[in-house]
Amino acid sequence: MATLSVEIVTGERVIYQDSGVEMVVAPGAEGTLGILPSHASLISLLDAGELRIKKGGREEQFVVFGGFIEVAYNRVIILADIAERVSEIDLERAERAFEHARERLEQRESPEDVRRARAARQRAEVRLRAGRRHRASGAPRI
Repeated sequence: MATLSVEIVTGERVIYQDSGVEMVVAPGAEGTLGILPSHASLISLLDAGELRIKKGGREEQFVVFGGFIEVAYNRVIILADIAERVSEIDLERAERAFEHARERLEQRESPEDVRRARAARQRAEVRLRAGRRHRASGAPRI
């Protein structure tokens, strides 16, 4: 049976690298992408959201914020602006970041401040949603 080789990379480090992967589900800019072995080649922008990797009956979850995904010859490369394992999300910190972004949006100092506050709020929302779902599933926190 064919499988995928998957790599998640940011500007700082390699977050994940493995082969034998059965499926990747990624937040594409135009909607969710489901990648199985023998998938057609593609390059797509990534949106902020959850990325799931299924291998051997297990699923690893990540959050990504922007970047690109490239699929070719059963190899998936994710070049993310920001990526982190869901199991490593600090919910308390994400809640503080969400509140801070909300307060900044209320101040509306400049268009640039509003843009940055909206982006920060979106990142905090994605982290909170993924982290809460992960904790509710009873999965161990690393």
